[in-house]
Amino acid sequence: MTGKGVRKTFDFLHLPAETEGLFFYIRFTMANEAQPCPCALGDEFDYKGLGHEIQIEHINAYVSKPKTNTDKAIIVVQDVYGWKLTNTRYFADLLASHGYIAVLGDFFVGQAPWHSTYDNKDFFKWLETRPANKAYREVDAVLKYLKEQCHAKKIGVIGFCWGGIVTHYLMLNYSELKAGVAFYGLVREEIDKYKLLNPTLFIFGEKDPLIPLEQVKSLDEKLKEQSKAEYKVKVYPNQDHGFAHRKKEEINPDDKPYILEARKDMLEWLNKYVN
Repeated sequence: MTGKGVRKTFDFLHLPAETEGLFFYIRFTMANEAQPCPCALGDEFDYKGLGHEIQIEHINAYVSKPKTNTDKAIIVVQDVYGWKLTNTRYFADLLASHGYIAVLGDFFVGQAPWHSTYDNKDFFKWLETRPANKAYREVDAVLKYLKEQCHAKKIGVIGFCWGGIVTHYLMLNYSELKAGVAFYGLVREEIDKYKLLNPTLFIFGEKDPLIPLEQVKSLDEKLKEQSKAEYKVKVYPNQDHGFAHRKKEEINPDDKPYILEARKDMLEWLNKYVN
């Protein structure tokens, strides 16, 4: 949607008042990007998955479908740990259980994902070899599969970490994607990155070492100025990078309310706009 009925909000989920006030006086800076902490795996889910693997043109993919026929689908974009991470496959199955065909493609196209045993100092050099703004060929292949093989007519996208950045790019370039949910992904390049084509939800953790809050604040301000599509930027208190899909709620009781809330927010956003 564009123009009419636009609602834009920056939701801090009741962060301390002194912290919230500070955001309005912090100037956006890129200086802190030189030495952020690499992306930690967190809790890997002991999960076998309900879907199956297929080949879609030049990429492998994990597909999960609901029990009843539907013309609604969601593209799921992996984080740096790749398309085989059980945590991300859990989300594909979660979407299927709520009536969406979910396709999690190998957007690294056979290149090895990041591994927790790798040397952290190599993380950003490694990341440069997998540019998030170069995934369009893979997205086109998945879209073609969804339309021609699954008869999907209403399609959205979600992505985590690296996939959150991909999601942001896609919502700038693919008008046919009716909605997007970007989990802890922030486009940092100095390019036109704020003119969203359709509604997009941005989810961040308050204590994410990779995405400082001043950058989240800047994102919201620029979207408010330039985006005609509806969006929402939401920050979850005391949460770090990957909290919504890389933490087991049963062993993280303090984080559980926010983990579940992020998943609920995702589903509500998709239910509202992918219809």
